[in-house]
Amino acid sequence: MDAIFKGIFDTQFTTVISVSRFLLCLGVSLVTGLLLALAHAYKSRSSKSFLAALAVLPAVVCVVIMMVNGNIGTGVAVAGTFSLVRFRSAPGTAREISGIFLAMCTGLIAGMGYLAFAVLFALILGGITLLYSRFAIRIGKRQDLHRMLHITVPEDLDYAGVFDQVLEQFAVSCQLLSVKTTNMGSLFRLTYELEIREPGKEKELIDELRCRNGNLEVALSRGETGSCEL
Repeated sequence: MDAIFKGIFDTQFTTVISVSRFLLCLGVSLVTGLLLALAHAYKSRSSKSFLAALAVLPAVVCVVIMMVNGNIGTGVAVAGTFSLVRFRSAPGTAREISGIFLAMCTGLIAGMGYLAFAVLFALILGGITLLYSRFAIRIGKRQDLHRMLHITVPEDLDYAGVFDQVLEQFAVSCQLLSVKTTNMGSLFRLTYELEIREPGKEKELIDELRCRNGNLEVALSRGETGSCEL
């Protein structure tokens, strides 16, 4: 049975991987990849295609390592082939990038034959991922209170200190980020970053600001955290 899977360029000095060992390493890699994909999917908005790729990535890396099998020339060729790969997609989050590295490391460990270490590594890192995700939920609740506030004021209004009383009433903290002219210099646009005291008070905040800026435009949006930031 094993003779069917021998390479046509193999010599008597070439170590051939048996079919049973190949299937064992491949099966362990698929199981660990599934564990990592499930851990990554917990409290995450990843696409189905990314989770599927994350699940099979350890098996792909495992097979590549097994096929290299100590051959330096093959290893150099594989490295050159991988360097040609381009990911033409939207930038991923830090969690997605770390998930890819975890899957690759698991495949490398399994491909080298350390199956128990591969399973242990996947369980430990998957558990840590779940733990950090749980902890990130609490941090995310505070981040949901962050807002970006844009206030348009007339040119002749001295905006310094005009909105401080209102912002102190509705926000825990606030910071003026930028001031720029608009509408051919006849208006100013102020940008604040603030953390509101409680959600549901946005309309009251906007109404108070409109009374002080001459009923010009006031825009309140969620904090710009950026999904592609690391």
